[in-house]
Amino acid sequence: MQRAVFQGVRRAVGARQAPLGLRMARPIVWGQKSPMMVRFSSSQAPKPEENEPKKEEETVAENEENAEPLSEEQQQIQELQGKLTQKDKELADMKNHYARAVADFRNLQESTKKEVQKARDFALQKFAKDLLESLDNFSLALNAVKEDTLAANNEVKNLYEGVDMTRNVFEKTLAKHGIEKIDPMGEQFDPNMHEATFEIPQPDKEPGTVFHVQQPGYTLNARVLRPAKVGLVKGE
Repeated sequence: MQRAVFQGVRRAVGARQAPLGLRMARPIVWGQKSPMMVRFSSSQAPKPEENEPKKEEETVAENEENAEPLSEEQQQIQELQGKLTQKDKELADMKNHYARAVADFRNLQESTKKEVQKARDFALQKFAKDLLESLDNFSLALNAVKEDTLAANNEVKNLYEGVDMTRNVFEKTLAKHGIEKIDPMGEQFDPNMHEATFEIPQPDKEPGTVFHVQQPGYTLNARVLRPAKVGLVKGE
């Protein structure tokens, strides 16, 4: 009985060790390459250039993750710097608006000053036109007196001189207020200052010359209040 058991155990051990012995006795071929050494190429392999941006982004992300959190004081400093930058921008805008407002105000002052001065200069325009008729009457009265009458009658002469003095004072008073007389005798015709009423040919004078003043003109602060009515030399 014991012999039978011993033989069964021996057979079982021999059966287990038989494959191991066969594997150990397998010859090794040195000329063949190991399957693990075969290199396979694939078009799906990533290129190193494409991986570089990803690596940089990953590096930045890692740096941000690894960055130390700001302290409360540093956060307050950053907040104050942002507020300071914003205030600087607002200050620059306010300076720009202020400069424009000052320029507009100065332009308004200048224009208002010119308008006021213009109103002062020409406020007497209508009144001055009415006074010109009185000056014309003085001239008509003086021109109506002949020289023979003045030489023969002293009273008429004194009256003539008084009227002439009154006219001169009147003209000087008007000149103080910017009203000046236009007397273009012997001058060239100026359509802005003169009004031609007739033309007569005269060989000894240049055409377009004023040889007769029918009615003198007047200006108010260099603006024509009334053009002078004149007679011109007619050209051939």
